[in-house]
Amino acid sequence: MKLANKTAIVTGAGRGIGLGIAQVLAREGARVVIADIGDQGERAADTLRSAGHEALFIACNIADPAQVEALFARAQEWAGGINILVNNAGINRDAMLHKLSEADWDMVIDINLKGTFLCMQQAARLMREAGGGRIINIASASWLGNVGQSNYAASKAGVVGLTKTACRELAKKGVTVNAICPGFIDTEMTRGVPEKVWDLMISKIPAGYAGDAADVGECVAFLASDGARYINGEVINVGGGMVL
Repeated sequence: MKLANKTAIVTGAGRGIGLGIAQVLAREGARVVIADIGDQGERAADTLRSAGHEALFIACNIADPAQVEALFARAQEWAGGINILVNNAGINRDAMLHKLSEADWDMVIDINLKGTFLCMQQAARLMREAGGGRIINIASASWLGNVGQSNYAASKAGVVGLTKTACRELAKKGVTVNAICPGFIDTEMTRGVPEKVWDLMISKIPAGYAGDAADVGECVAFLASDGARYINGEVINVGGGMVL
């Protein structure tokens, strides 16, 4: 288990890609703090505990600085230190640019970008003092631009910029900061798209099929491990070749 005796915070880990990440990290020996809102986070933690892993659910709206500060304080109290942060929490509110409301713009930027910043800031302070750590940000292939997703694409492009800047600031302190861009992943959300849309997305993937949450989790686990100590500031696509 390459993450034995490590503690990871995974935001948005109540379901989907976040839960898949949490499950892989736990399998590799990490204690996992699931940060999410609502009952889904507690259910996810129960799933990990029932499989014999150490897990704690902490309710947190990552767009709220006070809640983020409390998240890290509680996680520190529980585990004694934070080695890994996975910024996975995110939302989308899609609309064409000329129809996008200011409220939907603000909501997506607040969760996807500001929330990532707030969590990174807390982790950076702790990891600098500890002499090392791993920050893995879940961006998206959409950061390159996608019709109807100006707010989402802008937020994820911002996450890429944050990743590269934090790498430059934290590398000498033993902290690596990388981003993963999932492609078309089979989750509850994507299963809800019309069949024609599903088929269109699959047709764009050289591998010929949708990935699953564990595919993203495996990449996260590697980046969180000692084996990835010299990988820093990178943006890694996990999409079966959809983005080349």
